[in-house]
Amino acid sequence: MTAINSGTQAARNTREEALQATVQATELTRSYAKEALDQAEGKIRELRGSVDPMVDKLADTAQKLARQSMDMAAEAKHKAQESLARYTDVTTKYVSEQPMRSVLIAAAVGAAVALLVAAARNNKRY
Repeated sequence: MTAINSGTQAARNTREEALQATVQATELTRSYAKEALDQAEGKIRELRGSVDPMVDKLADTAQKLARQSMDMAAEAKHKAQESLARYTDVTTKYVSEQPMRSVLIAAAVGAAVALLVAAARNNKRY
């Protein structure tokens, strides 16, 4: 029973870590995009007085695209969080319903990873 609880807790911890990493990555991307947008807006204001109407139109389009990109990044973050939560719930349910099978799968995956690491270390020696 402890292995089941441990597996379930590990799945929850992994979910939380992945959600946090997704949030941090999205916030960092949003921050960089906002900074770039602010810089672009400043440059555009400097140039507005001496630029013909076609360049103004292009600048407006660039700003709209930048804002759309930020919106798309926020939407992608939201969808990623939903997907991760859904997959975590399914995994947690599976571990709860199939504890022995889950432990055996985890052991098999661990053994496979250990073999791959050992093989990679052996290949580096030559």
